[in-house]
Amino acid sequence: MLLNLLFLSLFSWTEIEAEGMFTDVSYLLPPDTTQLNYGVAVTNVGEGGGPMAWIVAGYSGPNLVLKLNEATNTYENIAKEGTPYEALRDPLGAAIGVCACDIDGDGMEEIYILNTNDRYSGPKLVKDKLFKWRNGRYEDLFDDPANKDVSSMFAGRSVACVDRKGSGKYGFLLATYAEGGSGKFGLIEMDETDPNNILSEGKIVLRNVAESAGIDFSTGGRGIAVGPILGNQGFSDIYFVNEGNSWLRNRGDNALFKNDGRGHYTNVAREVNLDDQDPGRGVTLADFNNDGKTDIVYGNWVRPHKLQIQGVDAGGNTKFTNVATPEFATPSPIRTVIAADFDNSGVLKVFMNNIVYSGMDASNKLYRIEPNGPTVNIVPEDIGDAAEPNQYGTGAAVADINGDGVLEMLVAHGESRAQPLSLYHVSPNKTAGNNWLRVFPLTQFKAPARGAKVSVTLNDGRVLTRIIDGGSGYLCEMEPVAHFGLEKSLAVKLKITWPDNHFATRDLSAADQKKMFMVSYTGELSESKSGVKASAQVAKRPRGDSTRVRKQGSADIPRKPMGSHSRQPRRRNRPPKPEKDSRRDKVKSKKRISKSQADAKKKSRGMGKIATNGEQLQLA
Repeated sequence: MLLNLLFLSLFSWTEIEAEGMFTDVSYLLPPDTTQLNYGVAVTNVGEGGGPMAWIVAGYSGPNLVLKLNEATNTYENIAKEGTPYEALRDPLGAAIGVCACDIDGDGMEEIYILNTNDRYSGPKLVKDKLFKWRNGRYEDLFDDPANKDVSSMFAGRSVACVDRKGSGKYGFLLATYAEGGSGKFGLIEMDETDPNNILSEGKIVLRNVAESAGIDFSTGGRGIAVGPILGNQGFSDIYFVNEGNSWLRNRGDNALFKNDGRGHYTNVAREVNLDDQDPGRGVTLADFNNDGKTDIVYGNWVRPHKLQIQGVDAGGNTKFTNVATPEFATPSPIRTVIAADFDNSGVLKVFMNNIVYSGMDASNKLYRIEPNGPTVNIVPEDIGDAAEPNQYGTGAAVADINGDGVLEMLVAHGESRAQPLSLYHVSPNKTAGNNWLRVFPLTQFKAPARGAKVSVTLNDGRVLTRIIDGGSGYLCEMEPVAHFGLEKSLAVKLKITWPDNHFATRDLSAADQKKMFMVSYTGELSESKSGVKASAQVAKRPRGDSTRVRKQGSADIPRKPMGSHSRQPRRRNRPPKPEKDSRRDKVKSKKRISKSQADAKKKSRGMGKIATNGEQLQLA
């Protein structure tokens, strides 16, 4: 009897250990997401409040806005005709990239949809969309007469957000796909000097400042990552991974634009060993070896993938060193790359999303990146249900939408085959008993502080660092929250550095674990459920704690914190509901378009679809 119990115990333990990272919970999604989809972003929609939403760029149909119904714990597409979110659908745009940030300082994030209307490169016929919440609904700022000539009219790939001056007002970066030297990268900001701005009415005058900001670059732009890459002052630098193409006369080197602290950029990629010539795709920033410096990981299209660790050479100059193992570097038809602590173990993982292509292994991959002094150990992980060997992956994002302290992941598919979205939860046995901490820094205007750097010191001396995402992966944007898995350790100190070098620190106690905190620009802390509206602060900490907030040369400002946090239970897995096709919705939408719009879209089909390096007609 004792032997049998021992055997059963050993069997159960082995089964738990062998369990993969992700469990498919796509039944929580609406049944009609089957279409060609691309990028995914995470932001609040409308007037905010409640969980954040997934925004999915629809290529063969409308864009989707998936919001969690907290009563049923399932997702609903709220971008429907006749609703305040109708404009976000934009079914004719053939969207590819999406991101969100606060462009005008009203505390709410605007949503940028990068459209292609079927163009691979060069000029296009349908404008991008920049949606602002005004008049009780979403309206396109590019439709305003003052902005009619601002939207990029060149095919693009990724869009990201940057607060280049640390003002709390963001610009939208555009990685365009040039043709014959035409089609430079863009940077669209509010023109604060224009007298026609009427902020109280949501009327914003826009301008493209890329050239004056030093981003004078033209090539086959692919992925973008934004954050404090160089130095320790918090200024937002920009890394572009690009794709050369001799047919289109596009250079192939990647570009690292260093911020001088005043919002002007200089390309220093060659000096720091980041001018890779391979065709880039997904890219993201992280501190993999816990030394406080920002490292970079990116995937190259059917070329070796790179994991670049930042260090210094013998002369004290910043240099990046590729430490990718042969297995990690194995070429694949890669798309999105994500770095996150999915299992709350305190160790970052890298998720690589692939697309079915030319008989290559298209299964997604997951690696554990273990700090090892100045470098790292790269260990393959069992990815579980998220392997997707037959899926046409195009985009993915992570967020803790349901507020349980564990990240969820949404994966989009499409390009050459219509497929539904996939939603994954981390297998519960992977996170059982692990501590976590989530930090949501805000700008001066109480919007998400994308590009901010957040560090926590643990009771074992380790320092973990995260960067609030302003656009990464590939065509995508993650949640604007620093997610820290702690395993059995405790976070004892928190530091946040904003893009203007303003920073705040505070001590943490054992009672502060397994909570999410908003941190205002003035230093107030408040506990929050995941994804609530940034300006809704609750249960502030009493005065008299050891918290500090500083800006260089400023006086210390005392701060406050928080109350109780209710965790939402995870739903159990169950068989997925049958998928339904979205063609009916698509046909209904097309009935509303004008003849001129239809003719323009038809005219654009097949134009500019030139590709080399074995990627013929692979748009993204």
